[in-house]
Amino acid sequence: MKKLILFSLLILPTLSVRAQAPILVTPQWLNDHLNDPAVVVLQVSYLQFEYDREHIPGSQFLWPEWLAPNSPKGNFNAPDVKQTTTLLESLGISNNSHIVICHTSNQVSVAARMFLTLEYLGLRSHVSFLNGGLDAWKQSGFTVTKEPSSVKKGKLTLTPDQTIVDKDYVLKNLTSASAIIVDARMQKYYDGEPTGNPRDGHITNAKNIPYTEMVDATNLFKPVDQLQAYFTPVSADKRKELVTYCFIGQTASVVYIAGRILGYNMKLYDGSLQEWSRIDELPMEMTKK
Repeated sequence: MKKLILFSLLILPTLSVRAQAPILVTPQWLNDHLNDPAVVVLQVSYLQFEYDREHIPGSQFLWPEWLAPNSPKGNFNAPDVKQTTTLLESLGISNNSHIVICHTSNQVSVAARMFLTLEYLGLRSHVSFLNGGLDAWKQSGFTVTKEPSSVKKGKLTLTPDQTIVDKDYVLKNLTSASAIIVDARMQKYYDGEPTGNPRDGHITNAKNIPYTEMVDATNLFKPVDQLQAYFTPVSADKRKELVTYCFIGQTASVVYIAGRILGYNMKLYDGSLQEWSRIDELPMEMTKK
């Protein structure tokens, strides 16, 4: 019995870490765990040659449209589950994998959308975001390579949740006591500066947390106390659901991650103002001067 108890004490911390992957990881953390067979690094870029030029050793290339495809219905849609399962398995991802998303240069928002999409697909406890991306990795003194990364096909089951919501969900929650709609765009666009959409301003009753304020000049997420200063005026109650949106469902993903770091219950309205502003019966308003 004593041996059984000791064995349990030894394995429980490992299971706990695997079950609850941290939202953010540092370059040092990733370097320390890079040879862990469960860790899969996905380096996000719109162009393959950026990955081919330099990438974290062992990482795989992830093109954004694989997880957030454009279609006649709009930009950045939720992906097809069957196709995405095949894709992620080809990148070496299995049910027990710990996925680390890495962005290149200043492409924080598109990488954040990849993080959000993986959480939506049921991998909430298995995905982390490399704070500062590839630049932070290099600035920490860690190596990059041009060498192709080998991969062993994974075995994965995806179960989408309610992280991504539609316009009907937003409309239903405009005056809800349990949810708050959050505009993630810069304040000038929230207030009503023209953007080229059919209607300007913001969704009626929405609050504003600009995505640009979530990261610093080096593309690192700001410290928790600084992030909280933006969220508290919107809601000090972390039991409330925050449904964030932007122009097309990309930059709002940065606010999504910031909220997740702080422990909020976050969702994304995928259609965002690309859709909402084109449907006249859906309410919008401008900030009163």
